[in-house]
Amino acid sequence: MKPDVYAANCPTRQILDRIGDKWAVLILLLLREEPMRFNQLRRTIEGISQKMLSQVLKSLERDGLLRRHAIATVPVTVEYSITQLGLTLAGAVDPLRDWAEQNLKDVLAAQRSYDAQQKKEAA
Repeated sequence: MKPDVYAANCPTRQILDRIGDKWAVLILLLLREEPMRFNQLRRTIEGISQKMLSQVLKSLERDGLLRRHAIATVPVTVEYSITQLGLTLAGAVDPLRDWAEQNLKDVLAAQRSYDAQQKKEAA
């Protein structure tokens, strides 16, 4: 039976949650370029907390989208790399990033217009 994404219990929704998560997308796009350590990711992705980064990395690893590699050093060094499956997802979401960058001005203008209209209606 084909999954029904509109059904509440459809597992496809879990994958869509991952695709819709800005942190997951940013991590995948970075790891597509090169493997990175935890702190490299944290420094590169402004605004992500250590706790959130850890949670998203675990979710991406669980989904088979990235690989965690512990290197025996003191302290232990952990490096993350994208899997083949993760590369396919990064390739699918990259056009969305492009769209966002290309249409940012128009979206911001629409938001300002909407907010101004709401302000007028509330007055």
